[in-house]
Amino acid sequence: MPARSWSELGAAFLCADLGLRLEDRDDHAAYIGHWLSVLKDDKRAIFAAAAHAQRAAD
Repeated sequence: MPARSWSELGAAFLCADLGLRLEDRDDHAAYIGHWLSVLKDDKRAIFAAAAHAQRAAD
């Protein structure tokens, strides 16, 4: 799984812990599209990415 997949989740985890609000970005649609294609191939990919992101955020 590419680091990009879990680094975005890690950033979201850190923002949540720090009480920061994420800003909308122009590339969010492409990012969601990427995740949809990943999840079509591997239904559990989000869990692996979240585990990597949590370890990085900790």
